[in-house]
Amino acid sequence: MERIGFDNEKYMHEQSEHIRERIAEFGGKLYLEFGGKLFDDYHASRVLPGFKPDSKVKMLLRMKDEAEIILVINSSDIEKSKVRGDLGITYDDDVLRLIDAFRGIGLYVGSVVLAQYQATPLAKAFKEKLSKLGVRSYCHYIIEGYPTDVDRIVSDEGFGRNDYIETSRPLVVVTAPGPGSGKMATCLSQLYHDSKRGIKAGYAKFETFPVWNLPLKHPVNLAYEAATADLNDVNMIDPFHLEAYDKKAVNYNRDVEIFPVLNVIFERIFGSSPYKSPTDMGVNMVGYCISDEDVVIEASRQEIIRRYYAALCSQRMNGMVSDEEIYKNEMIMNQAGVSASDRPVIAAALDKAALTGAPAVAIELSDGRIITGKTSNLLGACSAALLNALKALAGIDDGRHLISPEIIEPIQELKTEYLGNNNPRLHMDEILIALTICAQSDPIAMAAVQVLHDLSGCEAHSTVILSSVDDGVFRKLGMNLTCEPNYNSKKLYHKKS
Repeated sequence: MERIGFDNEKYMHEQSEHIRERIAEFGGKLYLEFGGKLFDDYHASRVLPGFKPDSKVKMLLRMKDEAEIILVINSSDIEKSKVRGDLGITYDDDVLRLIDAFRGIGLYVGSVVLAQYQATPLAKAFKEKLSKLGVRSYCHYIIEGYPTDVDRIVSDEGFGRNDYIETSRPLVVVTAPGPGSGKMATCLSQLYHDSKRGIKAGYAKFETFPVWNLPLKHPVNLAYEAATADLNDVNMIDPFHLEAYDKKAVNYNRDVEIFPVLNVIFERIFGSSPYKSPTDMGVNMVGYCISDEDVVIEASRQEIIRRYYAALCSQRMNGMVSDEEIYKNEMIMNQAGVSASDRPVIAAALDKAALTGAPAVAIELSDGRIITGKTSNLLGACSAALLNALKALAGIDDGRHLISPEIIEPIQELKTEYLGNNNPRLHMDEILIALTICAQSDPIAMAAVQVLHDLSGCEAHSTVILSSVDDGVFRKLGMNLTCEPNYNSKKLYHKKS
């Protein structure tokens, strides 16, 4: 049974009420910049066991009659075909996915903003595509001297050039497919235009991490630093908050660095700034909803180790991760007091590989049992570990075949003889399909299928970098995977699938 360290129901209640209070403070209209992910916030669910990946969306559903959503995408990201690493889709495709997802649960999507718009071929095509799909879009333009040239920014040549976004509800949630999309600039531009029209409105920021009312070096906040090592974000004590209130609050370098400029922009728009610190701008209630700090600390330490291994593998696979990023992850591990030895599946997988002389995988179940899988003629190590874990969870004898070799061998023949695959071993998705078919006539196999949900939250480690297929199945099952930064062969080219 997974140990819970976070009160999700309390969070959704406290968070929605706090946002309503902030709306009221600004006279009934609030532009809320949403940092991080509204959907699928798996980082939060890993470091705060009990936090549901869709918690923020469900919180907004409590306010759905008051809220509308603006999606922002940077035009340069469209032109570069920038890809979301976790989903493997481009930012422009993700905008469409998010619109469908929001609409599918009853949230109103008002429009899409193309930030720093230039009529380049792909950006122009995306704007036309949105129009054909019946989605309103607006263009915001590059402002020379942004964000420091306040005189130009807060003028008709700055924010005044941007399209004014028509909104109709008191809470306007501004979100994006990823960082650097232009969410804050969109909010500020709207405040400028609203002010010119005599409309009272305010701005606030929703960032789950770092958690402002936890200590600076709390593992939850260190895990955030590890997650954003590629952005070179650094957690720090908010000096403006300390000066204004004589209280320590945690923020991060980019918000602290931009606050003096932001403060001047607020003064130009409103006449005076509503905030004394970047922490004041936030509405995050996460820190008040931790129910078991020991559970949260351990979960965060595990996340820090996982982020280190993810960086090592990314460096090995595509070379895009710098040595400095690896070093930063190592420093964060030192600060958190953790090492690879604190992740039991690593040693178990490496020991199995050393024993068999082939790639191996280890899975740690929620009760602490560690199950391993080795590479064989029929199965890859991932598939073997998966079947062994299901047998352990269902109480099935380890020597019992869940899938007969007579079923596996024809699938192998199909792969190699007809589909042109060099590797005859079954991937995890193939083994699950075969298991499901067997379950229709075999109650033992059915028992294994019925415990698949129990794998969610389990830890896993592979002694080699996995194919995108197996990596994806681990993710879909909700398992937390790490890999050694090595390939199974010494070839220079490695297929992702």
